[in-house]
Amino acid sequence: MQPKTHQNAPLDERITSALVGAAVGDALGGPVEGYTPEQILERHGGRVHGIVGPWHGDAWRTARPLAPYHKGDGHVTDDTLMTHALVRVYTRVRDHLDAYSIADHLVPDLMTEPRWIPELESEALPLQRIFLAEKWLVTRIHYGHADPREAGTGNIVNCGAAMYMAPVGLVNAADPRAAYAEALDVAGAHQSSYGREAAGVLAAAVAAACIPGATPDSVVSACLALAKDGTRAAIERVCEEAVRHTDFESALRPLREAVTPYDTVGPDYRAPSLGARRPSRLHAIEELPVALGMLLVARGDYRHAVLGAVNYGRDCDSIATMAGALAGAMGSPAPEDWAKTVAEASRLDLWEPAVALTAVTREIFDRDVARRRAHEQAFASLGGPECSD
Repeated sequence: MQPKTHQNAPLDERITSALVGAAVGDALGGPVEGYTPEQILERHGGRVHGIVGPWHGDAWRTARPLAPYHKGDGHVTDDTLMTHALVRVYTRVRDHLDAYSIADHLVPDLMTEPRWIPELESEALPLQRIFLAEKWLVTRIHYGHADPREAGTGNIVNCGAAMYMAPVGLVNAADPRAAYAEALDVAGAHQSSYGREAAGVLAAAVAAACIPGATPDSVVSACLALAKDGTRAAIERVCEEAVRHTDFESALRPLREAVTPYDTVGPDYRAPSLGARRPSRLHAIEELPVALGMLLVARGDYRHAVLGAVNYGRDCDSIATMAGALAGAMGSPAPEDWAKTVAEASRLDLWEPAVALTAVTREIFDRDVARRRAHEQAFASLGGPECSD
């Protein structure tokens, strides 16, 4: 299969494809989140190949364990809500972010700005929708007055920070190391251990995907050059398995088996094991390695990568969010009909955040160049080499 990517795509197209692609992946994965590939196959009479309705049909308002959320029909979930919130922080700060930026801007945004919440089909504070692991930001920083750089300590270790870290990779487009460092700082307000590490590596992956001529292999190589401990081991093992497959159907079970030794949740996603989501240097979140694995299986093609992530099940909205962001940053956009349906169903402008982030990214790059030139001049005056023109 040949990848459907545009490797010479300019920055604005990559940012748009990454953010829209992440949102579409999120919406496709939402209705089958928490289930196994076998359950998905039985429920839908085959694999999911696009936007589907709620798992429980018209009973979504009351059916547990998902009530009262309307997952399905093209509705984005908290992954996209948090991603767009982080973009808004960038548009306010208009420079690189750190943990204090999260405390000063993201936390108030979650607490005080009512917005349309697609899964609730009403306007509400984002805080009223996000999961407890994301509410931790507000609990620790606003109510607990924790140092923002350490606020993530004590939270359950999950993909909560990694799932919305694509904007950090886009702001640092083509510079994976810088994206990794910035995301680790930002994510310190939210996560610790391998949850924080995954946020850094996902941002690095998105930045690497923006490099002209990037391939899934080059993206994975950039991740392995930066990732630490269990996160690195999980990515390496899953990707070793992924390259043996050219179709997501054959990869579903092998990728799960490859990541299992590093995943703490266990075989039953809705009944986590006793050791689930505890800090560890030996373990990793499941979502990031699998997203990278699906990117490899799909050879960078958006549709194939995201559908592989969706049909994997478990935390598949976050896996598909990450896979969609990575494929999009490489230049493979979401199908237009999917994007249009998700935007209309979610009542969200999926393109406006990309326009805003593109403008901010260019501003930040100009600032980075000026700062680098000032450093070169200062270093030259200390007897270093003359700065370049």
